[in-house]
Amino acid sequence: MGRLFGTDGIRGLANQEPITPETALRLGRAAVEYCTKKGEAPVIVIARDPRSTGEMLEHGILAGVISAGGTALVSGVIPTPGLAFLARETEAALGIMISASHNPHNYNGFKVFSGEGFKLSEREEYEFEEILLSPGDAAPPGLPGSARTIPDPEARYRAFLRRRAGRGVSLRGMKAVLDCANGAASRVAPALLRELEVDTDTLFDKPDGRNINSGCGSEHTENLSGRVREAGAQVGLAFDGDADRLVAVDERGRRLSGDQLLTIFAKELKEQGKLVNNCVVSTVMSNIGLKAALSDMGIRWVSAPVGDRNVLAAMRENGAVLGGEDSGHMIFLDRHTTGDGLLSALMLLEAMKNFDRPLSELAGLMQGFPQALVNVPVREKPELEGIPDVKRVIEQVEGKLGERGRVLVRYSGTEPLCRVMVEGGSREEVDAAARKIAEAVKKALDR
Repeated sequence: MGRLFGTDGIRGLANQEPITPETALRLGRAAVEYCTKKGEAPVIVIARDPRSTGEMLEHGILAGVISAGGTALVSGVIPTPGLAFLARETEAALGIMISASHNPHNYNGFKVFSGEGFKLSEREEYEFEEILLSPGDAAPPGLPGSARTIPDPEARYRAFLRRRAGRGVSLRGMKAVLDCANGAASRVAPALLRELEVDTDTLFDKPDGRNINSGCGSEHTENLSGRVREAGAQVGLAFDGDADRLVAVDERGRRLSGDQLLTIFAKELKEQGKLVNNCVVSTVMSNIGLKAALSDMGIRWVSAPVGDRNVLAAMRENGAVLGGEDSGHMIFLDRHTTGDGLLSALMLLEAMKNFDRPLSELAGLMQGFPQALVNVPVREKPELEGIPDVKRVIEQVEGKLGERGRVLVRYSGTEPLCRVMVEGGSREEVDAAARKIAEAVKKALDR
């Protein structure tokens, strides 16, 4: 078995390697050994989203932790950022989230957090993976550990979010439509907004294990847009399956990009004197328009590789408190340790209230360059620089775009896809260029 950890944990088709009960068992044992080697008591928090395969994998991790002599604290279904919060609050050594985020129900995965609530660094992942992949699967000798259920995890998480976001701004009377993606936010998000007296209309909040992310959530906002217009709501808020990302639509039903949300948050924090080090971090996938908008506001922009873990690393290195990805992962580092869709939703509602302007106007703070993104299914992921035909086409496109655009071609870290992104001066130009590169990638890899 090769390297397991990708851009965001371990992910794949459930009940196929490596997302199997056997891997879950080894993961639980590896977690105990990892903690023990670091001199920490092996207390591990376990949570999941509502996929049909979640309980199967949860029981595997439980068996692994207990058989290795550790203590498992079981949360049940809760958003990934809720797991990060619980790891800190319970003073555990690790947290393990069972989720495949925005992927369909037949996928699942594992995300590992430190006891401080941060995703493991790349170095820590290698250390953990070395234990996980080491030969031998027998439990160490000694007495087994134990498992306990965490009482009221959702209520504790909601209270945490109210403390972190609700800093003197009343949201009473605001009207929002929620799309919970039939995922981990299905109970906690509507309850949270009701507690804050937001007039809330909720869609896709009845998970059955198989309908997570199915035609709904952050990847599919068509129904949300329609409901926002019908209800006369001020905003639509869509989460993904584990609620660590947010996608918003304005009062006209138009979808905002993650870069537009970052621009809104950056402006508000700067005006409040809370944008520490006058810096915002995003990834190489961000639209060129983000850099231009931040520059106009006198804010420094820092680019990081794709992945919220990389964004976080760059934020810590630059002393920034705001960072995110165009996909909707937003990190408010002075308020939480990881991307949190529910926290982002509260921060957006607060910004709308403070600016007293409709979201459609706030979206205009950033003017995006036309962007095309094409996903090419792949079976293998050879180094793209080593494929002459692909390299030649990319260079041709870059030469034609010149200073008016850019090209980014990379493999997905969580799916068997090659992502082709092109930005430029016109929609027709970028669409044609992206298709041309995608065809070259497909032709080369098919051979």
